[in-house]
Amino acid sequence: MSATPIVRIAGLGTAVPARLVPNAEFEKYLDTSDQWIVERTGIRQRYIAGAETLTDLCETASRIAMSGAGVTPADLDAIILGTISPDRRLPATACELQARLVAPNAAAFDIAAACPGWIYAMAIGEGLIASGRARTVLALGAEKLSSVTDMTDRSTAVLFGDGAGASVLTPAGSDGRGILSIILGSDGNLADLLYIPAGGSTEPVSEKVVRERTHYIRMAGREVFKAAVLAMAKACDDALARAGVRAEDIDMLVPHQANLRIIESTAKHAGIPMSKVMVNVDRYGNTSAASIPLALAQGVEEGRIRPGSLLLLVTFGAGFTWGSAVIRW
Repeated sequence: MSATPIVRIAGLGTAVPARLVPNAEFEKYLDTSDQWIVERTGIRQRYIAGAETLTDLCETASRIAMSGAGVTPADLDAIILGTISPDRRLPATACELQARLVAPNAAAFDIAAACPGWIYAMAIGEGLIASGRARTVLALGAEKLSSVTDMTDRSTAVLFGDGAGASVLTPAGSDGRGILSIILGSDGNLADLLYIPAGGSTEPVSEKVVRERTHYIRMAGREVFKAAVLAMAKACDDALARAGVRAEDIDMLVPHQANLRIIESTAKHAGIPMSKVMVNVDRYGNTSAASIPLALAQGVEEGRIRPGSLLLLVTFGAGFTWGSAVIRW
């Protein structure tokens, strides 16, 4: 028997910057090609912010999500933003969003869980609602990764994009639609395989840091690939077991959009055919915490995800952190 949901996603909204950057842009100044990028990642383009701030993207996504849920900013009890690229180190970008939305009743805070940031934010929101401390929660995953990406580094410059995803969480109804399970995990022993070496309190920004470009993302690609496939496979199994459903019951797998080969490996392990996998890494690149909301929104727009669809979400990121969820849409 499947689990009974306590919380549902009542509204979903997304936003990306105006500027679209195709792979050909990188051919102008990096030793790379469109063919090389597509073959190794599946990415064909991404959106890169210009004047847009992370708060700008979050506001747009949030207003779409609230409109879909039929709630106002005054209804929000909490705003939780998963991001590793906030507009400022202090205060939390969630607080700036709270002011922008004019949500006077909402507590607001950021969490740094990298690519699983949205699922982590949803898990916290679910807990707040289940405990009775909140009734309406705005949970977001959003990144302006272009601000922490070294555009001279071929191994990372072509991977990342900017975007935001917002969801309004409310108590579930009696129709069985909502969050059936959420799994969270981490392994800090592997932190140095995907990290930003400097710019924090251990080594604050300095002339040396800027010169050595250590305030940008560094990644050991092959090792991250291996760890991601293993962690996402187990996370899928755990989410299905906790929800009390089988892989064959899933209507759509919505994985983190980091790399097409990782997506294919995850689907193969889960026993879900690629025809039931939401893929848009070609369109957005890796937008980290915004990745799954962007894929969900596209699936809904295309009619591949409908009311009542059973979804399996799974993601993996720096930390290392990972997360998965089963949702009756």
